[in-house]
Amino acid sequence: MDARLNLFGSPVVAKIMKNFIAAGHLLRETDLPYSTLELVNIRASQINGCGVCIDIHTKELAHAGESATRINLVATWRESTVFTEAERAALELAEQGTRMADAAGGVTDEVWENAAKHYSEAQLAALVCAISVINAFNRGNVMVKQPANGDYKVGQLG
Repeated sequence: MDARLNLFGSPVVAKIMKNFIAAGHLLRETDLPYSTLELVNIRASQINGCGVCIDIHTKELAHAGESATRINLVATWRESTVFTEAERAALELAEQGTRMADAAGGVTDEVWENAAKHYSEAQLAALVCAISVINAFNRGNVMVKQPANGDYKVGQLG
């Protein structure tokens, strides 16, 4: 399967993606735990059906030392016992932030307040930005039908 648009060959996309990728790197400089950041990236990508991003973020998280069990159970985090309460709050925030069109009002006060119990204001800001950035990546990849070839190499994006 070929993508509808060559994202890597487009000068327009190259300029914009450079900034999206930079935003992703800046998120790693926050005090949000790296594993939480990547769990959120994986969950939003699962919801959006973005195989490319799932390939990237599962490999990056595994490279950082995360267990295969936790990576494989992200899709079923509600039924799994391997995630902390803080991670569960972040995953719920990611789900509601990703599925905004499915529910009037977007993220509920209950979900926001639960996340706020576990994360500082700076970490919440990082979560909001992370969810926004991964959704932008997901939507672009899904729109152009970017194939997931499984060929991503850890660190490939800098």
